[in-house]
Amino acid sequence: MVLENFDDCGELFTSLSGENNHRKMQKAWFYEEHGPPEVLQLGYLPIPSPKENQILVHVRAAALNPIDFKLRQKSCVATTFPVVPGCDMAGVVVAKGDAITKFCIGDGVYGNIQNFNAEGNIKQLGVLAEFILVEGDLVARKPENLSFEEAASLPVALQTAVEGFKVAGFNKGQTVFIVGGAGGVGTLAVQLAKRFYGASLVTATTSTPKVEFVKGLGADKVIDYRKTKYEEVEERYDLVYDTIGDSKYSYVVAKDDMPIIDITWPPSNPRAIHSGLTVSGDVLEKLRPYLESGKLKAVIDPRSPFHFCDVINAFRYLETGRARGKVVVSPFPS
Repeated sequence: MVLENFDDCGELFTSLSGENNHRKMQKAWFYEEHGPPEVLQLGYLPIPSPKENQILVHVRAAALNPIDFKLRQKSCVATTFPVVPGCDMAGVVVAKGDAITKFCIGDGVYGNIQNFNAEGNIKQLGVLAEFILVEGDLVARKPENLSFEEAASLPVALQTAVEGFKVAGFNKGQTVFIVGGAGGVGTLAVQLAKRFYGASLVTATTSTPKVEFVKGLGADKVIDYRKTKYEEVEERYDLVYDTIGDSKYSYVVAKDDMPIIDITWPPSNPRAIHSGLTVSGDVLEKLRPYLESGKLKAVIDPRSPFHFCDVINAFRYLETGRARGKVVVSPFPS
């Protein structure tokens, strides 16, 4: 069932008629054809039940990622409609399968629910719904000091950032040049390089208005790409970490034979190594001390959070490529 009167957002937060209906159905954003943000519809879908190794989470906040709109625009995998988009969430466990022992009802959790490395495991029900199912090993307990919005902003970007350094074999004391230091992955790559991996020199690129912002993340040097070309950079780096797919040009700042990581697909330079992500709650747990101590901080775009009513505009904004940090959706229906 589709909600036809979207202009009246009050409808979103009224319960369905009848207690039994409310227990069975939930509000969700979904699409039934590929295309622009306008193909998204707001309606009601059934609330799923957890299998043995799954938890059912009441979503409190979600974050949007480029993969979400790329799958909506033109899917590269077999698609069964309707599809609820979204990977990143934070919420509260409300039910669980018998095999789940590390989480209890009422626990705050966060994670990326889509394990892209598992063949045929792209979930039809993503996170832009009141309730979602996720395997217990894909999520972690939410750090107490993080809001649901902050926690939701982290999983995909954090897992991607970590994977890039891992694929490159980055070592303490090496230098790194990060292309796109103000984006969702870039903001975390800058912080990780300095505070987790122990880089001796972290340089990042960004646009003029974001230079001071990226410096505040811990970059030793920030290059305004509107004023300086790659060929004009004097230093040569042990790792070029390209978060925006510019490796066709950015490779020139790498030392001879040193790795170039490109998180986009396909990489724009044949020399570049594509880096995806390892989807696991263990990655988030490993970084818990850094999140709880404040050494690693979530970065949410200043225009966020977008209300659950405003998901289409949230996607429109994300697709401009101008976001600073992550685009977050919150609050969700209670």
